[in-house]
Amino acid sequence: MTCRTIFMAVAILTLPVALTACGQQEEGPASVKEMMRDAVQPTAEVFWGSAGWVIDETGEHDLTPTTDEGWKKAQDSAVQIGQFGVLLGSEEYTKGRGEDWAKFAQGLTEISKEAEQAAIDRNSDAVFEVGGRIYNVCKACHEAYPQSEGPEVDPAAG
Repeated sequence: MTCRTIFMAVAILTLPVALTACGQQEEGPASVKEMMRDAVQPTAEVFWGSAGWVIDETGEHDLTPTTDEGWKKAQDSAVQIGQFGVLLGSEEYTKGRGEDWAKFAQGLTEISKEAEQAAIDRNSDAVFEVGGRIYNVCKACHEAYPQSEGPEVDPAAG
């Protein structure tokens, strides 16, 4: 498979998820809260779950993927995070928010490229490091825009 074929396959497979998560089908755009809850957070958790360790009563468990499928899930989640960054940076979501909102969205998009490359390289240390940076972008945005503040996208307002 060429890189272009892989990219097209990822785009085709992830576009319905992004569109559904963002309500771009019949109902119009999803609210930011819905998008975060139903799409961004679960997708980030897939990526974050691809590096590091968990220690429980049975011992230490390495989260590094051990199969092609596991690495593919990490890579796909990185691509989706970037797509969500693009959507959050769209006029529909930036309207009524400060300039920093668009910068946070762009930051998410940019860091997702590094996340994707770390997964392609199957570099668990890089996945762990970039996962922390994704978390930092999310945390900074959440501090600037607490869940209870900021305008919501109104699905009825075309």
